[in-house]
Amino acid sequence: MSVQNASALASGKGHTDENFPVASLLVAPQNRAPILAFYRFARTADDVSDDPHATPHEKLAHLAIMRGTLAGERDDNPEALALRQVQQARGITPQHGLDLLEAFRRDVTKLRYADWADLMDYCRYSAAPVGRFVLDVHAESRETWPANDALCSALQVINHLQDCGKDYRDLDRVYIPQDHLQAAGIGVEALAEPKAPLALKSLIADLAGRTAVLLGQSRPFAGMIRDGRLRLEVAVIQRLAEDLSRRLSVRDPLSERVHHSKAEAAALALTAAIALPFRRRSTAA
Repeated sequence: MSVQNASALASGKGHTDENFPVASLLVAPQNRAPILAFYRFARTADDVSDDPHATPHEKLAHLAIMRGTLAGERDDNPEALALRQVQQARGITPQHGLDLLEAFRRDVTKLRYADWADLMDYCRYSAAPVGRFVLDVHAESRETWPANDALCSALQVINHLQDCGKDYRDLDRVYIPQDHLQAAGIGVEALAEPKAPLALKSLIADLAGRTAVLLGQSRPFAGMIRDGRLRLEVAVIQRLAEDLSRRLSVRDPLSERVHHSKAEAAALALTAAIALPFRRRSTAA
């Protein structure tokens, strides 16, 4: 396998398959293409890091090629090249994509996280850059970044908790902090059970509670955004995340469905739209 052909590791997953909206129709048409370019870049890197057959050396080589292409040192990866061209056209820093690649590099080299702070540091690279890029595409104020980072980190932890069993079984990757597992008196092997032991279910509920704190920090985010369509999309994502956090506090992701059905997601989106203030709040507060 040529290390220059990252597309050979593609999962086939697209932006409509994600747990949260990606470049939905709420986003203005002129901004959807740049966001989709970033998504395709991220999707390619994610597929590389999660591939069950490639060796760690091959994965890191693919990611290095993507990094070099995004940085303008080579033109070998088409997804990174397309994103580089979008960034140059829009005057957007390549740092968002470079930060994201650091997260995928960690996915290859780091399978455990010591504590909550360690996990939050990972989210700084794996989640925050996605929202920051979208904000830059819309020319939003960087004063929104702290709220963005809280929401994006919450979304990342929610995904980790929903998929904790699959991540462990398929990739031996555990995002639940090790100190939390130790305090609960359980090992990572509990994630392979068909049903979560009571201690693990309680631990997941505790982490869902910590995620709810992040969502409390991000609640003003939508009202800080100038673009009305993006403001609505962020409000919808916030509402979906709050409900998933609530579900994780009472449901077992090893044996019960946590993800929203399309009808459930649509109903929650409607409630978010109704509750959204028409005018944005000032970021100066």
